[in-house]
Amino acid sequence: MNSKDAVLILIGILSAGFGLKSFLLPVKFIDGGATGISLLIGAVSGWPLSVIIILINLPFILIGYRQIGKLFTVKTILAIIGLALCLALVEYPIVTSDKLLVAVFGGFFLGAGIGFAVRGGGVLDGTEILAIYLSRKLGATIGDVIMMINVLIFAAAAYFLGIDKALYSMLTYLSASKTVDFLIEGIEEYTGVTIISPKNEEIGKVITEKLGRGVTVYKGAGGFGKRGLVQEDQHILFTVITRLEISRLKHEIEIIDPNAFVVMNSIKDTRGGMIKKRPLKH
Repeated sequence: MNSKDAVLILIGILSAGFGLKSFLLPVKFIDGGATGISLLIGAVSGWPLSVIIILINLPFILIGYRQIGKLFTVKTILAIIGLALCLALVEYPIVTSDKLLVAVFGGFFLGAGIGFAVRGGGVLDGTEILAIYLSRKLGATIGDVIMMINVLIFAAAAYFLGIDKALYSMLTYLSASKTVDFLIEGIEEYTGVTIISPKNEEIGKVITEKLGRGVTVYKGAGGFGKRGLVQEDQHILFTVITRLEISRLKHEIEIIDPNAFVVMNSIKDTRGGMIKKRPLKH
């Protein structure tokens, strides 16, 4: 494990510990996934969370070793043991007792911890490992499996902790999951843009020269439109930009051809080409 991964995992441990001890544990709010199961068991039984987190994640670690690999497993073991030690030994102040603030910011710091650990090549929550395993066995998507697991967790929270705490816990989960997505995907979420215009050469030059992005040119043929069936060849442009560049690209296209047909769709990640990769990518 290199030093960058070690630093990211350490930041993740400290952030998750802060979210748990300064926000969630004092009011017995929970999260989704393995962390949520650990928090729920701790709230109901009174057992120390540092012990429960290790026990709950053990099966996920074994699955991760079989499904993903040895290095990932080593990083995950170190991350989870580090979090357990952090919860047992580090004293964090209780920041607030306001339930809404606890749910939002407890989820934020916990999600940031999980996200940084993932950036470092390990995990603090083994739910996604289980989801990958079950999705292969059941034929369902990973998202569907995670959703089913969390429905069961929050249903149990409503039964054991009450409806109010279960609802606040769902808010905690939403805050945590959005923070994890942001840290893993980064601010530069990519957007694929398809442009059909008779002025494709001018638009292509703007994309490459002003935006500094690459362009792929497809050969296509016209179809049914306002003028009926038009059987003429045309060039179709495709480029990938960050969401921060969407407004500028729209403006440039509007200047060249206000009638250009533009289609945009989200892209999770890219490799190669002229895309500048995000920092902290493990």
